[in-house]
Amino acid sequence: MGQPDINTVSSSHVETVVLLSQQKPDDHIEIEINLDEIDATSAETKATYKEIEEWVHKHYGFHVTNLNIAQVEQKHGIIERENYNKPKLKNSKQPGCPEEKVKAIEEVLKHFQMI
Repeated sequence: MGQPDINTVSSSHVETVVLLSQQKPDDHIEIEINLDEIDATSAETKATYKEIEEWVHKHYGFHVTNLNIAQVEQKHGIIERENYNKPKLKNSKQPGCPEEKVKAIEEVLKHFQMI
């Protein structure tokens, strides 16, 4: 048996190191990972639109729309993906988010540590 091959694959998001070796089918490898030492991923600290809507309704008693949430997120530089549902006319206008809803959504985003 020679030295095991070590391959590294990396990108801007994920780095993976793989150790290849020959083993018998009955051999087992035990790996222990302490999850307390791992930082939360950005996905784990984000709230869904549904969670934001429910939080606002519970704490403020009114409803916010997905458009309201998206406008406030965009105001704070949170852009998940490009909006493909664009208006057909260049001069069409979207309704703005009322200031009370902006403040409520900002509170939720702070609560979930998104801003």
